[in-house]
Amino acid sequence: MGIPRPVLVTTTALAVAVLLAPVPAAALPGKPAAPGLPGQPGGPDPLRDEGTTDSALSRAPLAAARNALSLPTPSFHRTEGYPRRTTLTAPPVDPADKSVKLGLVPYHSIAPKLNELQALGNRVSVEIAGRSATGRELYLVTVTAPESAREVREQERMRERIENSPASAARDKAIKKAYKTPVFINNNIHGNEWEGTDAALKLIEELAKAKDAKTLSLLAKNRIYLNVTANPDGRVAGTRANANGFDLNRDFITATQPETRAIRQLAIDKQPAVMLDLHGYVNGTLIEPTTPPHGENYEYDLFLKNAYANALGMEKAVNGLGYTAEKDGVRPVEIPFRDSAEGWDDWPPIFTPQYMPFQGAVASHTIEFPLRVNGSSYDSLPVAELRRRSAINTAIAGAAMRATLDFTQTNRAQVLADQIETFRRGAAGEAQRPVSEETVPGVPGIGPEDVYTTTFPRAYVIPAGSGQRSGVAAARLVDHLIANDVRVERAVLPFRVGQKVYPAGSYVVDMRQPKRGIANVMLAAGRDISADVSTMYDISGWSLGLLWGASVDRVERGDLRVAARPVAAAAPSGSVAPWGDLKLRLDDPKELAALNSLLGQGIAVRRTDDGAAIVPASARRAAAVAADRFGVAFTSTRERGVAPLKRTRVAAAVTSGEQFALREMGFEVVPVSTATLNAGFDWTGAEALVVSTGLSWSGLTPAAREAFAASGAGFVGLGAAGAAFGNGAGLITATAVEGNGDANGVVKVSNAGGALTGGAPGHSFVYSPVWFTGLGDGVRADQSYATGNPLVSGHWRALADGTGGPADAAGKPSVVSKGSAVLIGTEPLFRDHPKGAFAVVARALLTR
Repeated sequence: MGIPRPVLVTTTALAVAVLLAPVPAAALPGKPAAPGLPGQPGGPDPLRDEGTTDSALSRAPLAAARNALSLPTPSFHRTEGYPRRTTLTAPPVDPADKSVKLGLVPYHSIAPKLNELQALGNRVSVEIAGRSATGRELYLVTVTAPESAREVREQERMRERIENSPASAARDKAIKKAYKTPVFINNNIHGNEWEGTDAALKLIEELAKAKDAKTLSLLAKNRIYLNVTANPDGRVAGTRANANGFDLNRDFITATQPETRAIRQLAIDKQPAVMLDLHGYVNGTLIEPTTPPHGENYEYDLFLKNAYANALGMEKAVNGLGYTAEKDGVRPVEIPFRDSAEGWDDWPPIFTPQYMPFQGAVASHTIEFPLRVNGSSYDSLPVAELRRRSAINTAIAGAAMRATLDFTQTNRAQVLADQIETFRRGAAGEAQRPVSEETVPGVPGIGPEDVYTTTFPRAYVIPAGSGQRSGVAAARLVDHLIANDVRVERAVLPFRVGQKVYPAGSYVVDMRQPKRGIANVMLAAGRDISADVSTMYDISGWSLGLLWGASVDRVERGDLRVAARPVAAAAPSGSVAPWGDLKLRLDDPKELAALNSLLGQGIAVRRTDDGAAIVPASARRAAAVAADRFGVAFTSTRERGVAPLKRTRVAAAVTSGEQFALREMGFEVVPVSTATLNAGFDWTGAEALVVSTGLSWSGLTPAAREAFAASGAGFVGLGAAGAAFGNGAGLITATAVEGNGDANGVVKVSNAGGALTGGAPGHSFVYSPVWFTGLGDGVRADQSYATGNPLVSGHWRALADGTGGPADAAGKPSVVSKGSAVLIGTEPLFRDHPKGAFAVVARALLTR
């Protein structure tokens, strides 16, 4: 039994403190007093942080969505030597850049600064790592001793050997001696948490100028990669999210945004062994590793050993700066693994530091600076105080960075060996080693609460030809796996696994591969952890295998005898039947996008009773273009359809993730709110209204209500807010019952079929789940939560009074409709993630 951790004490967030001295509060046993976040006056609740929900009413521009959907993912496989000089073009000066007020470097000054740093010598290289959603450049800086092109090729050969031949790499003396350990420092992924960028620029300058033997040795044996600002759009605007309204530090399992994809590709191509992600604001400075639950797909024994040791070094460096609570308002460092019981978990792989271990990091950390300068503090505090705080935060970020470089240099052999061992275990198909004080010596307090492991299957199979919805969904899933550096093969002959025979063309993910962790974390159903901890920091379920619309079979054990070839991309999934009218299933976002493309061209399309689309034979050429562009299949049909489908312009009071998903499916979206409608919104051409947030029926003026009623627009209400609007407007009668607001995860559902849920998958996603009772006359239950326990994976407990849990939702309707009004209690568009469930919303918009 490990040393018991202190009980985590949480309180309601207090008003932001202007005084330097921390506000007293009840203390954790053995810890300083800590209101709100541990030690942070006015901080968000650590059990549910402000970025957990995609809650802000979205007004993201269409151009940003188009960029996110179309910008290519960069590649970092280059063979020229270091330094790599790039003359950056400075953006126009923007006096409104929110960094200016804080005395920090505005985005428009970063490029000139990097040009100056490159000119200091031969250690600093700058490359364009990609572009943001609005097209701003992302700057990747590499600091290392000079390398010839031949030396770069040799480093790449060793990197590939570490990943792809880890058993032999572990014995390779040349790797141990000459391989440069990669360190990655990611800054400003939350745009209004600025100071990591400024600390990075200072560090680059220090390393470029230093002449001491320690620095020379550091740069000779390591490569230091710095993403100077991961979110330039948010940095300029002073927003947590990017221009599409996405919290980029929640996007790593889905990778919807170009900024996230750039970091993902950097992780794959550079293979960092150690990484930092700089954030704010938690006082005292928070340094991971985290509390339970720990992600079950990690080689956590290797990770915890290095992450904890590095955290101690960073703690010493930060506390060594001499800041105090009395003098500066800065509390001592906190390490959640050591200092908290729960609330700062590393369970979901959606955060940057929780994604990086799957790409080889054996120590990765969120660092939270202590002194708040964003939010209400930004608007209310004097400029001098804001700049004082920013300067302290910058110094703390710099101390953490330098301590991490010291740790990597001192422990280079161990760090490298553990990265190789991570890949070796995966390739060999070995079992994980549960953490204990014996397997992770030097880390105190390890107990059974820290043991989270899984049993990896022998393989996953994504069948070919197993259903109408499998082609485009399977291709998307396969391409996504490959984009995350998962090895996928395609069978060239039929094969048998157990009692099941799979056709040629089926995809196989052999789980004896170096990066089995990321394969399993995406494809597995996940786990119900409701009983393990009382609450979670963010989402607890995310399965692509269940939520992305493709069939995925888990092969538990045995010989895997498949004649297969590795694939670099999924086989083309688009096709058009050579004769007759054409039928297009509307089960997948790409099928919806194809339909909206055809409707936008003025092609007359009809729908069937079960929610498919009938395209006339005269539009075969346009269908062929759509099939190639979207990868969808048009089959021949004799069906005539029951009603015309029309182009749908959607008025939407929705979250950023929901708006993005609607645009991904090709809908024209016009953001609205209560204020917009009260100001006299023109309903001409708006065929439907979608509501999940920011729009209240009771808040509308009589004129606004009459205008909406006269429009004849269809209605889709998401969650409790959407249901309240639909009921208030008299469009539908159904009581929305709200479950535990902290609940989230993958749930089983039962579909009634028909135009709305015909072909819908048997799983959906919930976040603050809602179900419906008291259905009025004519209200149909189109989908219901499964009986028994509908939760497959995630965290969903009943409330203290015993209500609001999955047992209460079991068998209850989750989607109801009447006429052109639909209410949905699940989250089918959540953060643009559960692709297989998107069509429920799309069909509701089209079937009006």
